[in-house]
Amino acid sequence: MSTLMIAGAPVDVDAEGFMTDPTQWNRDIAAEIAHDNGIVSLTDRHWEVIDFCRLDNEAKGTPPTVRRITKNTGISTKEMYQLFPKGPGILSSKIAGLTKPKGCI
Repeated sequence: MSTLMIAGAPVDVDAEGFMTDPTQWNRDIAAEIAHDNGIVSLTDRHWEVIDFCRLDNEAKGTPPTVRRITKNTGISTKEMYQLFPKGPGILSSKIAGLTKPKGCI
């Protein structure tokens, strides 16, 4: 584990850059992580996914899969790939300040 400065705040991350403490997360951190991963600005649709990921993670104790996201948000798999082009499951979790989802490469 290491600590990075993201959006002016110290953030604990693992070797792959996923936050290890979701309580350190805020929307400014999310925006900077998104920008660093090629998403210039987060739209309302991005926030719909990010907010769902955080709520679902809190309820279930694990980041949601793409299937769970699409089933519960009405956002199609195709749109997920448009919103999070470098891998929607992994990238949405990373931006949401969560650990890497199990089963994602």
